[in-house]
Amino acid sequence: MQFRFSGFLIVIFLSASLLSWGQIIQSVPPDSTPAQPAPQTASQPVLGKNGGDFSSVTNPDPKGVVPKDMILVKGAWSSASDSTTPVPEGATLANNIFTDRYFGISYPLPPDWIQKYTPPPPSGTGGYVLSQISRTDSYKGEARGSILFTAQDMFFTSVPAANARQFINYSRNHLATDYQVELKPTQTTLAGQPFTFFAYWSPVAELHWYVLATEIRCHTVEFTLMNHDPKALEDLIKDMSSKMKLPGAGANATTGANVPVCVKDYANGDNVIERVEPVFTVRRFNSVPVRIIIDKEGNIKHIHILSAFPEQEKAIYDALKHWRFRPYEHDGQRMEVETGIMFGVAPPQIRTADSTTTD
Repeated sequence: MQFRFSGFLIVIFLSASLLSWGQIIQSVPPDSTPAQPAPQTASQPVLGKNGGDFSSVTNPDPKGVVPKDMILVKGAWSSASDSTTPVPEGATLANNIFTDRYFGISYPLPPDWIQKYTPPPPSGTGGYVLSQISRTDSYKGEARGSILFTAQDMFFTSVPAANARQFINYSRNHLATDYQVELKPTQTTLAGQPFTFFAYWSPVAELHWYVLATEIRCHTVEFTLMNHDPKALEDLIKDMSSKMKLPGAGANATTGANVPVCVKDYANGDNVIERVEPVFTVRRFNSVPVRIIIDKEGNIKHIHILSAFPEQEKAIYDALKHWRFRPYEHDGQRMEVETGIMFGVAPPQIRTADSTTTD
């Protein structure tokens, strides 16, 4: 089914847990001297590019943003065991092209659209804000609006949904009372990839939301467009359909994709040959979701920690280097597999009387 733009409206569901801030402000006496962070060595895990320690040159000078007599204490943040394997939060916007190598997405933005703010770190339930795009300050038109690129890791979601369509159905069924559904979830195609779309709006604010959701590498990836003018949203969807590059349906299949096979709970039961539990020296009450890629020999090839404190980070890396797995096979051939492990305190799962979803 192709888009019918004359009456088409679409949406997003953003869990409150999506924004997991990685920075905490803490008071110190005026005469205290904050300790300088130790330099990172090649043997240390690679911190997320927007780390709370201002390690990236793209981050602002902390002297200019932290009030006097205050220091930044690094909180839960993302990290990876190497800097070459793509991670979901590694999306970039260069030469006005939005690119996320992990999901295989590339989209040349229309003129006058930019990213003003750096996205927050991933949440403890696997929620990502990949990028938020808006019009430039110099834009003089009425239809300013925004484009939001998000992803939800379906290994760790607290929503009772197993795929993108169920995730959208849950969103539709749990809209706040101030919003109204304009178009129920429907299947369609964008840039050769199957999507679920639906629309809602706010009669009071006179704002419309168009949402497109698909599944890539066991994540629900959503494109959410917001504007006062439905015609402006229709034009953006047409632009996406003609210019966006996506990995295609093969990225979700067991074979035929240049990415590891996603298998939920593969790090459980008889698949694990050797296992060492991480030892946390500080008592925390947060969830620590971790994605790993297992090579064809059953060794961990890549570790991606979505959200953890520094001491948790180190304990997990130290433990996972001892894990060994049974090689994953499909049709007699060994394949790399990507799976998730939850450490720390498991996040609460949403359980309501009307939380059932449909395929």
